[in-house]
Amino acid sequence: MHTLFEEAGKFLAGRILSETDASMQVELDSGKRVKVKAANALLKFEKPAPAELLSRGQLLSLEIDLDLAWEFASDEEFSFADLARDYFSADPSQAASLEQQAAALFRLFEAPHYFRRAGKGRFKKAPAEILQLALAGIEKKKILAAQISAWAEELAQGQCPVPVREQLYKILFKPDKNSAEYKAVVEAARASHLQPLDLLQRAGAITSAYQFHWKRFLFENFPKGTAFPALQAPVAKEELPLADVRAFSIDDSSTTEIDDALSVQGLGSGTVTLGIHIAAPGLAVLPGSAIDLLGRARLSTVYMPGYKLTMLPDEVVQSYTLQEGRNCPALSLYVTLDESTLAISQSVTRLEMVPIASNLRHDKLDTVFTEAFFEDAVATGAPAADIAWGQELSFLHRLAKTLKAQREVVRGKPENFNRPDYNFKLDKPGGGEPQGDETVNISTRQRGAPLDLIVAEAMILANSTWGEWLAEHGVPGIYRSQASMAPGVKVRMGTRALPHAGLGVKSYAWSTSPLRRYVDLVNQWQLIACVRNGRTAALVAPFKPKDTDLFAIISSFDAAYSAYNGFQAGIERYWTLKYLQQNGISELTATAFKDNLVRADELPLVLPAAGAQGLPRGARVRVRLGEIDQITLDVHSTVIERLDAEPEDAELEDELDGGEELAAGPISIAVDMSEPGLEAPGDAPAA
Repeated sequence: MHTLFEEAGKFLAGRILSETDASMQVELDSGKRVKVKAANALLKFEKPAPAELLSRGQLLSLEIDLDLAWEFASDEEFSFADLARDYFSADPSQAASLEQQAAALFRLFEAPHYFRRAGKGRFKKAPAEILQLALAGIEKKKILAAQISAWAEELAQGQCPVPVREQLYKILFKPDKNSAEYKAVVEAARASHLQPLDLLQRAGAITSAYQFHWKRFLFENFPKGTAFPALQAPVAKEELPLADVRAFSIDDSSTTEIDDALSVQGLGSGTVTLGIHIAAPGLAVLPGSAIDLLGRARLSTVYMPGYKLTMLPDEVVQSYTLQEGRNCPALSLYVTLDESTLAISQSVTRLEMVPIASNLRHDKLDTVFTEAFFEDAVATGAPAADIAWGQELSFLHRLAKTLKAQREVVRGKPENFNRPDYNFKLDKPGGGEPQGDETVNISTRQRGAPLDLIVAEAMILANSTWGEWLAEHGVPGIYRSQASMAPGVKVRMGTRALPHAGLGVKSYAWSTSPLRRYVDLVNQWQLIACVRNGRTAALVAPFKPKDTDLFAIISSFDAAYSAYNGFQAGIERYWTLKYLQQNGISELTATAFKDNLVRADELPLVLPAAGAQGLPRGARVRVRLGEIDQITLDVHSTVIERLDAEPEDAELEDELDGGEELAAGPISIAVDMSEPGLEAPGDAPAA
């Protein structure tokens, strides 16, 4: 005796070896013996052989028209044997053959949209309206499958369908794995044995490498676009006293968000007052306001060669930037010093209107205010009075060098920055957003140039002084700290006034760029509360101790700032590679960096070099460049000559907080075809 039974959704048949009321022992054609529950046994038969019945039944089931079977089926619950009799037999009193019963069973089982299961071998046909919906869905899936196959074929042939092109960045970086466009790319990639990015490039989906990087960044960070809503810049209502100073700022000519300015009073009197004046949008942009929500959404200005996305709307920036010729609302730190020893005797913070006398531009004045200029001023004791701001800048440079030396004592070793900064200038006749094909010029500017040193030390002084001042008032702020300068100890953000070992200060709270960084705006609100309320500031400050909102801001800022810095590094690398191509540069002099990496001597470029393995750090070489990939930002090279015999070990450069060089490497865009997912993990440099 044989039986046909169901097991795990499959139909099997075999010889019955033994049987009880509850189960039976069955031997399959393969020789395997299985225990079958009696409830799962659907047919018992002597002939034909089990394998033959299964084969004949499957073949005959293909001839059953489901629509006709649905018409024949009873409106009540029925068995597969009932349907086989009604469908195959002209005589209702005559039972269907064993083969016909098996065929009906198989066909009913594989058509759940026509018939739903109602028990052991029993079924009930679906209502007409539900069946129509199911059939429409099946037809839709067939059409979609055909569309996916058609798109995949186009992609494999080197053509990109419009719907796939429109979903390019979503497919690559945040895919909906159920979308037809995504499935078409995966199907075509598998069929053509290409990586999805290579496939899409070959199909012409990516027409501009620059636009690829730019739109990818916007897709991931500004999915709703970069335009600000139409909002009017708020006006500070508080009447502020006018400061009796002449302040000046020092920035690059392209800077529009002028956050900081300096003033010097009392030169020649023995007691000098240094004023550090910070733009004060926090007087009018209040926590929770519409403008605040915009700033909190962006968290920082995004910088890139030839363009930027400001944190705040331009109307707000222009209202509070420290523009020359205007009296600007500012948060001012006044530091009183001994003119001879430069010892600080006291400091005071005020809210006031500050007259901005001049916006100095270091790219125009670096050749005037050189190290030699300031050395001559010290040697003669008489800085050139006929040069505008010469006396003030000479004093500030002497002060900056002293402040730097004092910090270096605390940090335990000198700051060492011997690599230059690089300036990117794009030739954009029409202005506006770059398109990626502009001519790029890359120039160098030595780190720690005198004017830079003046500004940097003044800002470090303000941020460290205000950080301690907040702590003295019991008002929380957002701090940057570093426990030690040991390798691997990173700068972290938190709400406690902890030391910053890398800078050599007791505490450090970013407060000097409120137009460009959201944490600075937050700290400015807290500082304003201290100025207005003194020792009771903790009771009225916008953010209270252990405020969870502060921690949320820190977390969001860290993520956004890292993403923005990563993009800036990547797009600067793009323009560096573009510079190589535009100038036909095929060879470079470089310095061994680590592993097989070398650093170009005259460009902001780190790249792998075959033959650099085993070279000591600091060894100078000449390398020949290979092919440049503007999408992955990859370029390889080969060492062709060693330029020095016994190089001295290069000292690791210090990483000044907020000023590390961002040396982006190639972008990795990988696809796991076993579990389809297209991801592009971006390099996220430490802030």
